[in-house]
Amino acid sequence: MIEILSPVGSPKGLSAPMDGGCDAVYLGGKTFGARAMTDNFSDKELEGAIGYAHDRGVNVYVTVNTIIRQDEMEEAVSFVRFLSDVGADAVLIQDLGLLKNISNIDISKHASTQMQIHSLNGLRWCADNGLDRAVLARELTMEELKAIVPDSPIETEVFVQGGMCYCMSGGCYMSAYIKESSANRGMCLRPCRSYYDGDEESGLLMNIMDLQAIDYVKELSNLGVKSIKIEGRAKKPVYAYLTAKIYSMIREGRTGPELDEALYQLKIVFNRGSSVGYLGGIQPIVQPVYSGSRGVYLCEADIRNNRIQGMVEGISEGDGMMICKGSDIIGGFNVRNTSDIKVPFRIKDGWYELRKTSDPRIQAISDVYENGPVLRGNTSRRKVKLKLNKHHIEPVKPELSFYISDLEGLDAALPYADRIYFDNPLLESKASGLCGDVEFVRMLPRFDALDEYSYNDVPVMISNLAHYKSCIDAPRIYASSVMNIFNPFNNLDVYQTTLSIEMSQKDIANFTPYYNGRCEVMAFGRIEVMYTREPSLKEGIITDENGRTFHVYKDTRGFTRVQNSSDADLLDNIDELGGYGVSSIGLDLRNRSPELIQAVGDMCRNPDQEKHDLIFDLCGRRTTQAMWVRGVR
Repeated sequence: MIEILSPVGSPKGLSAPMDGGCDAVYLGGKTFGARAMTDNFSDKELEGAIGYAHDRGVNVYVTVNTIIRQDEMEEAVSFVRFLSDVGADAVLIQDLGLLKNISNIDISKHASTQMQIHSLNGLRWCADNGLDRAVLARELTMEELKAIVPDSPIETEVFVQGGMCYCMSGGCYMSAYIKESSANRGMCLRPCRSYYDGDEESGLLMNIMDLQAIDYVKELSNLGVKSIKIEGRAKKPVYAYLTAKIYSMIREGRTGPELDEALYQLKIVFNRGSSVGYLGGIQPIVQPVYSGSRGVYLCEADIRNNRIQGMVEGISEGDGMMICKGSDIIGGFNVRNTSDIKVPFRIKDGWYELRKTSDPRIQAISDVYENGPVLRGNTSRRKVKLKLNKHHIEPVKPELSFYISDLEGLDAALPYADRIYFDNPLLESKASGLCGDVEFVRMLPRFDALDEYSYNDVPVMISNLAHYKSCIDAPRIYASSVMNIFNPFNNLDVYQTTLSIEMSQKDIANFTPYYNGRCEVMAFGRIEVMYTREPSLKEGIITDENGRTFHVYKDTRGFTRVQNSSDADLLDNIDELGGYGVSSIGLDLRNRSPELIQAVGDMCRNPDQEKHDLIFDLCGRRTTQAMWVRGVR
């Protein structure tokens, strides 16, 4: 029977999904979880929660699914060892260095969706590296799941309910770049839920509706999916209760008034619009008007002298009502008299949208979880000491790696380049023939559900673990920055690793003395802050509420890419990077003018201030040192 896996964001909500009928819960400690802004659990509360859940026959999976700094690794490993000691059923992880360091700890290990597992080869890599389950990427369609899941060597888990990221999980850097708050470290500030002005449209252009896939439960179960997952650790306990109840009823084939009522109550509790996500195919799933919950739509009503004109169907005494005007929430209140509804705050006369946001039955459920069970534990963490050998750094002159996507750009880059990372599969053959003695590296796509890209005869740049598996015999493997290498503990056997673009100067200086391989640092270009399969966003420029602009384009496979508003520029720091032992610098000049490419190449080979000033002008007089100075939380 397929497992129902529910979210728990705080101790007081622990019993809610269990009362609803879930088989397992996932929750987080005070550190290293991808929902750092929820209350989460202390160590003692975790130990108590695991015992409480096990007494009720429910498994507990704990999130340790952020990228981890070098100086945090011992604490993270100690935390996983503690979870093993107190009987947690599994840990969810993203960081490859953490995976290596907990390989000998006796606890089941699940690949978080942040690890970007989305194909059979990715699942095979997981099996080879001690992972027992993978939370598959939400971008997969049902047809793609049919081609992947039946042959998986490990358990698979699929999201069926809750909020969806606009960007592929594990690959979003927008929050980090605009507010130094990293989604990969659990601190996402949700820029995809913000308002943007585009060239042709305005609104919440990246605000994806919530996922609700009740019609796919039986099909997923028949396919062999082990677990269906409900998102929502930041939502209220009543949400966890209702979603667990709904999916347990669906699993058991129970339909009728009780299910209909639970679905209706769920809409009241949280509703920003819903869809089946990508399970039904690649289609628009953005809701551009509002990003928060709006409850259930009632009607349009005329309000005069602070009174709603006429009767409002579907509302009862004690219900909560919200008044909206377009995308704005005017206010909310509890209805006292349905025959004469008076608005208890000042409001201009006019027509408004009325929505129901609560009722006494839902409040009664919420009241049950106002105070959670008493959770106690007495197990302490065991200290961990990790061995990491430090070596002497010899300063080097970094090589120049140009990211290029067209033939005109290639022609401009070749006189200066040590290698070309080419990002356009339609032009690869021709581009390769033009490179001569300059190394040509194929950039493989970040998303490849059917494992269509496999090369073992040419150098490749990989962005996911599936391609690492399928291209392991390639002459050279380059790991891209999207692999989120944030500490020197990972054990990928690659020729060169591009470090995470969220690393600061301090992070890089601490990394290189402990890393035995070659590494590259992104030193110039518009950093790709989002990568999505959602097709709605149009090519061009979008501008946020603070005037920051972002460049949007679609690649040759139809995926949408959003680039940071300003070019990252570390060109004055190349010698410093070489002093840290950085082997190569990355220059991201995809879709840029030949004039800019030549200027950057000339500056790198023969630096002077006048050349740098020209680059600044060509970049619209807007550049940034990105994470180099600020780093991320």
